[in-house]
Amino acid sequence: MRKWLIGTALSLLLWGPAAFAGTVLVVGDSISAAFGLDTREGWVALLEKRLAEEGFAHQVVNASISGDTSAGGAARLPALLTEHQPELVIIELGGNDGLRGQPPAQLQQNLAAMVQASQQKGAKVLILGMQLPPNYGVRYITAFAEVFPKVAQAHDAALVPFVLEGVGGVPSLMQNDGIHPTAEAQPKLLENVWPTLKPLL
Repeated sequence: MRKWLIGTALSLLLWGPAAFAGTVLVVGDSISAAFGLDTREGWVALLEKRLAEEGFAHQVVNASISGDTSAGGAARLPALLTEHQPELVIIELGGNDGLRGQPPAQLQQNLAAMVQASQQKGAKVLILGMQLPPNYGVRYITAFAEVFPKVAQAHDAALVPFVLEGVGGVPSLMQNDGIHPTAEAQPKLLENVWPTLKPLL
């Protein structure tokens, strides 16, 4: 019995919470790649700090690329899933699709493929929705915005409706290009994501 207890104690030491922690994979564009900023200021870096502060030992892998589209993310994702075997995949893509005027149906197809690929590997999925400026026309921006909840509902994925809520369109929180958030906006982005993300861990 004593040997068993010692062995169990050693096992707990060797295979503690950190050993069982999963990986959070973020596949996004410039919003998650912290375009124009030190990457340590971006919301994904702040997420890593928040996880540690909350007692989660998860590793965060930021596979975001500025300028990437949903098609690019869908093409990159299979290799990322194989390499990192994430517990949770955060998809923050679509903004560049919209800015280029690409068909919402194409965005929907790409996002759905990413969600399905992630779930087939056993990962939970969180989609970060995006919205477009009004100058793209009511019909297009409405169809674009509807893609994210449609995909989330159809494939049982979690959703943050608009990751730039409270940031987009606020001049003091946007860089000079009017597209990318400032360093001061990054904590707000994390606060938009965290309440939906935390229950998935």
